[in-house]
Amino acid sequence: MTPLLRSLAAVIAWFLGAACAPALEKPNILLIIVDDLGYGDLSSYGAKDLRSPHIDRLMAAGIRFDSFYANCPVCSPTRAALLCGRYQELVGVPGVVRTHAANNWGYLAPDAVLLPQVLKPAGYHTAIIGKWHLGLEPENQPTRRGFDFFHGFLGDMMDDYYNHRRHGNHYMRRNEEPVHPEGHATDIFTDWAIAHIKERAGPRKPFFLYLAYNAPHTPIQPPKDWIQKVKEREKGISERRAKLVALIEHLDDGIGRVMAALQESGQAGNTLVVFVSDNGGQVDVGGTNGPLRGGKQEMYEGGIRVPMAAVWPGKIKPGGRSNFLAATMDLYPTLAAAAGAETGAGLDGQSFLPLLLGSDQPAFKRDLFFTRREGGERYMGECIWAVRRENWKLVKNSPMTGWEMFDLENDPGETTDLSKKNRGKFRELAAAMRRHIQRGGAVPWQKGK
Repeated sequence: MTPLLRSLAAVIAWFLGAACAPALEKPNILLIIVDDLGYGDLSSYGAKDLRSPHIDRLMAAGIRFDSFYANCPVCSPTRAALLCGRYQELVGVPGVVRTHAANNWGYLAPDAVLLPQVLKPAGYHTAIIGKWHLGLEPENQPTRRGFDFFHGFLGDMMDDYYNHRRHGNHYMRRNEEPVHPEGHATDIFTDWAIAHIKERAGPRKPFFLYLAYNAPHTPIQPPKDWIQKVKEREKGISERRAKLVALIEHLDDGIGRVMAALQESGQAGNTLVVFVSDNGGQVDVGGTNGPLRGGKQEMYEGGIRVPMAAVWPGKIKPGGRSNFLAATMDLYPTLAAAAGAETGAGLDGQSFLPLLLGSDQPAFKRDLFFTRREGGERYMGECIWAVRRENWKLVKNSPMTGWEMFDLENDPGETTDLSKKNRGKFRELAAAMRRHIQRGGAVPWQKGK
């Protein structure tokens, strides 16, 4: 049997086996977010030197999105938008939450209502395993913001995948207690997720598990045997690219183990699984974003358009593919709707659950805004911005450069700036962008202000 046929057979077997499991009143929800995975760094999205069979199986077992956006081209703001269903700067996280106050650009608003807080009244047990990155203060730790259980890393990135430190600080926790696991962080988070899934099996509350890997974020540090496998298979691959490919393939293997545990525990048939990346791939460490311009940290498409898939046996038809335009913040109302949870008013995100369930769903009638405030010598606390209206995009990719405008329908690679040729459209988008900037400017994001 060819590799393609084996893959298709595995998808069919997984789907049929899951569909036969007894249905519960409410679905379990497994939300998998990975860190800095580029639009072109899965074999299902066109990578030729990389094998990602387990994530590809998810893509094939449900619906794959080709025009899904991260709310921001860096970590914390996207995670804030995901968990709050709002634009990140409106909940106090316009930039990256960092260890040191002088370079910290966010403080999660005390009145922000996170997704686990609306799922718990609907009968859910809520857990996060992996990377948090939305606050180091006691009041902003996961168990203070709606999660019943936390087993993971409070900080932003790890300086080493094996010693799990950031700037010398130890941020690994079980709930609020320090823990000292041994091994590669990807394996640790995979093992913790498997243990949690097994624990939730049987006649218990439905679960919401937010599984947040910090791979393939820098440092690009895969286990050595995974690098060797890639080098033996991909003759002539550069050292830099081989390391990133190995880190992604190791991550893919971990996700495969998690999905196997879901199946073996008898819960796959009633679990809605969502897979997404928090932003685009980091080009200077070997990441690729397919045909898209730019990468992580940038407002060009390579920084904000990301791979995404949703799987729900018996509800979402396998083999689907969509160009529906949605963003990370839309997952909040979508998952809440699937769970039968009440979200209240004031969300910026909108539910695309009807689309997932096979109904015709018109495009959202809205502009989609992207914002990022950042520090360091490159940004010095200044912002970069973008807005997409239908196929038009206005973007300021650096504080030191001017605004550009692109027609993404005819120029998906963002090669031709039309800001001076079509001043009418430019003024429309600029006016909308200014109004959105004013909304964010009214929200405090530094602690105590």
